[in-house]
Amino acid sequence: MDLREFPHNGNGNGNLPPISPTTYPRDWSAYNEAQTQEKALFTRLLHELCAPLPALPQTAGRPRLPLSDMVFAATFKSYSTFSGRRFMTDLREACTSGYISRAPHFNSIFNYLELPELTPILHGLITESALPLKTIETDFAIDSSGFTTGQFVGLWRAEKYGKDKQLIVHSWLKAHIMCGVRTNVITSVEITPRNGSDSPQFTPLLEATSRNFDVRRVLADKAYSSYRNLELAESHGATPFIPFKSYAKEGTKSRTWNRLFHFYSMHQEEFYAAYHKRSNAESAFSAIKRKFGDFIRSKTPVAQVNELLCKFLAYNVCCLIRSMHELGIQPNL
Repeated sequence: MDLREFPHNGNGNGNLPPISPTTYPRDWSAYNEAQTQEKALFTRLLHELCAPLPALPQTAGRPRLPLSDMVFAATFKSYSTFSGRRFMTDLREACTSGYISRAPHFNSIFNYLELPELTPILHGLITESALPLKTIETDFAIDSSGFTTGQFVGLWRAEKYGKDKQLIVHSWLKAHIMCGVRTNVITSVEITPRNGSDSPQFTPLLEATSRNFDVRRVLADKAYSSYRNLELAESHGATPFIPFKSYAKEGTKSRTWNRLFHFYSMHQEEFYAAYHKRSNAESAFSAIKRKFGDFIRSKTPVAQVNELLCKFLAYNVCCLIRSMHELGIQPNL
């Protein structure tokens, strides 16, 4: 039968049946409860996460503000999406509620974001905020996305704009994440410059997640397709679901590559039945950008990375709140 005799459309017109989009049921009662209680729960959970943080070493100068207060303030500011000045009302209310010892000046928040020592601390808090969901998540997706900064990378000329017209281009940071596909919680994150390659980040993302989670499946797009990544996933006891590029072929020196290439070629329906969950990583990025913005306000490289990590930490706390209502999770932070 010649398939060209059927009109190519999916709206129910002609001989093809209409295409029905995939839908997922939602417990609206639990969702509404989570949303209406989110801000109060967010400040409480964030306080419990930050409270154990030790003080930074005092070398010279004025006494340092408590690190727990400053990480709380920076992350809460990312959650609020307000400017530093307009955020001060929320911060004073948090102080009144006992979540911080005193409300710092808004410039102090910006100064602490400049500290390189803050970066590994935020990475650790992102991991810790995902741990209450470790019994829920066994399949994980990897992807990357850009977040715009206020810096310019120069002027770009294009013929369609005319020789005398210029378009100013902002720089951006590239965030690489690994997230669970059930709750979309982020289990590990790597930040690179805008031209950072995807495939090399597979190793640190998988190794960081494997230290705390039972990773059974790893889902990633073709940008992560390599001998090393496939073999690394299997060495951690995980099955990789990574499509092969169009020019890929069997018969290489890697037995893992050959075996998975054969499965991909001969069982595509089964492969894509699992692989479709990879889109949850895109859903996570979409949620972060819609809720907390895709623009980074900080000016220096260190502060930009730390501000972006604060967005991810705020997002994870929100994932935890939603899971408390929808899945009955009771975090023990």
